[in-house]
Amino acid sequence: MLFRFGQSHRVVTRTLGRISCSFNTTTAARPLPLLPTQLHRSRQPLRTLLARQFYSANSLLQQATQDQTYPDHVYASIAPEATVPYAVPAPSRDFDFLPNRADSPKMVKPIQGTQYALDAQFKKISRDFRTDTITMPTEEMFDLMRHASRGDDVYGEDQATNDLQDKIAKMAGKEAGLFCVSGTMTNQLAIRTHLTQPPHSIILDARSHVHLYEAGGVAMHSQASSHAVPPKNGHHLTLEEVLDNCVFGEDIHSAPTKLVSLENTLSGMVFPQEEIVRISDCMRSNGIIMHCDGARMWEVAAKTGMSLEELCRPFDTVSLCLSKGLGAPVGSVLVGPRKFIEKVKWFRKAFGGGIRQCGSLSVSANYCVDNHFPKLKATHELTSYLAKSLAELGAQLLLPVETNMLWLDPSSLGFPITVLAERAKTRGITLGSNRVVVHHQVSREAVDDLIQLVADMKDEFKDQPKREIDQEQNMLYAQGVYQRPIEPPIARLGTSYGKNQ
Repeated sequence: MLFRFGQSHRVVTRTLGRISCSFNTTTAARPLPLLPTQLHRSRQPLRTLLARQFYSANSLLQQATQDQTYPDHVYASIAPEATVPYAVPAPSRDFDFLPNRADSPKMVKPIQGTQYALDAQFKKISRDFRTDTITMPTEEMFDLMRHASRGDDVYGEDQATNDLQDKIAKMAGKEAGLFCVSGTMTNQLAIRTHLTQPPHSIILDARSHVHLYEAGGVAMHSQASSHAVPPKNGHHLTLEEVLDNCVFGEDIHSAPTKLVSLENTLSGMVFPQEEIVRISDCMRSNGIIMHCDGARMWEVAAKTGMSLEELCRPFDTVSLCLSKGLGAPVGSVLVGPRKFIEKVKWFRKAFGGGIRQCGSLSVSANYCVDNHFPKLKATHELTSYLAKSLAELGAQLLLPVETNMLWLDPSSLGFPITVLAERAKTRGITLGSNRVVVHHQVSREAVDDLIQLVADMKDEFKDQPKREIDQEQNMLYAQGVYQRPIEPPIARLGTSYGKNQ
């Protein structure tokens, strides 16, 4: 279908023509491309878009317009082979196809978003240390999204999504992948699909996201009990700790262990691969499934130089989030055996997780894999610089700083994290909890400003009582080194101020 509006041309692919003759389902309709006059500089669509998705080209023309007539130069060809142009009725009041003509309808104000507002938002994000999920999609990503495939993913017909799933699965060394809206969904889908019939139980770290921050999904969806184990070394679980909590045999008083779920990274710390292999070899030899919450597995690959395939090899299934360090707007891919992934699709549908035209999300995520994944090492270097600078000032680091995350307690300087967070607002810096996260859009200027703020407050609070710390260990933490057991609370740190995701 070809629309011509003055000098603006837009070709809608033959796919739309095929859909216009399909009576199978309304979900096969593709989103229409936006006309140039409908896009603001920010690429935000106007309040009313060109039209809804319709069964056919004819209904598109009938429902998107009223009973007036365009000037002579406005035509639309109903089919690719059509040679006779048809007059098209004029648009309704909410559309402005002819912005330079006196008889044009009035342009509707866009929802938010001038370029100035976008620039201000980007600057704010470049100074936001709460989490790595708040990054902004780039202009390059929006360009790709506008031209993405528009197939129905529930039918497996979206090419961009199929390509992304295959790409991530290949990188992870697995047979297949499934794109979902979040890491919580991919974790819960994996566990639900693995666990077929109660009674059953899983073993996981007491600080893990699956245990603390997925709304009790293991019990809700899988009817499984959880053995949440606090690691004695404060860093990672060991095989011995997993074995101590495994339920073997046929004792009817306990739910047998069917799955072990590990998280890598956890609180920014890298799970040693050799220990993962030890756990995996033992568990698999006893028929116990291995799953990994690899929401930040990309950080592990960037830190260690190991491939995703090597990191994922000890696991039967891995959840790989795309919207954290990689900076995609939406998405997580669950990878595993092809037969398993086919079964997961049933549960994804039951969870309400089927996505229709998600090609725009997939091409955006694919861009992040290609362009943002290589930047993670630089974010680690910036995080290390921040950690060492804060440690030199005397601020306590609660955990070793190994990737893009540090845990800060400034009470060793005479003030709590809540006071620091409030004071940071006056300098345009956003802190959430004790957790400080550096993402790929955080600026070096913001890091320097945060260091300067802590230095200024150190002088201001020099007469306040201070908590003594082990400065030698503090500097080792700044270098990402731990030599003796870490003693944090069992739960994740910093939950008293803000939220951790």
